[in-house]
Amino acid sequence: MGSTGGQKLSGLQKHVLNLYRGFLRAARTKPPEGRRQVELIVSEEFRRNSKQIDRKNFVYIEYLLRRGKKQLDQIKNSDIVSLSSMKVGGAENKDT
Repeated sequence: MGSTGGQKLSGLQKHVLNLYRGFLRAARTKPPEGRRQVELIVSEEFRRNSKQIDRKNFVYIEYLLRRGKKQLDQIKNSDIVSLSSMKVGGAENKDT
């Protein structure tokens, strides 16, 4: 799965990709309807952030990584079967 001649990823990019993969792995442990919901919300959130956030805004990206890790820990909890998404003050939050 490694690239053979492409651009090298920064450490921050690697952390973002690892977090994304972690969410997809956690989604596999949920029932089918919850799995699809987790996959949709996560992919939308990552895609939206990739377009709206300046890649040089390291402080905000690191904040999102910390927030994402907390959310991932919550999703990994076997008591959580799905996610809901709601907009609060113009920002989308994931509630479990």
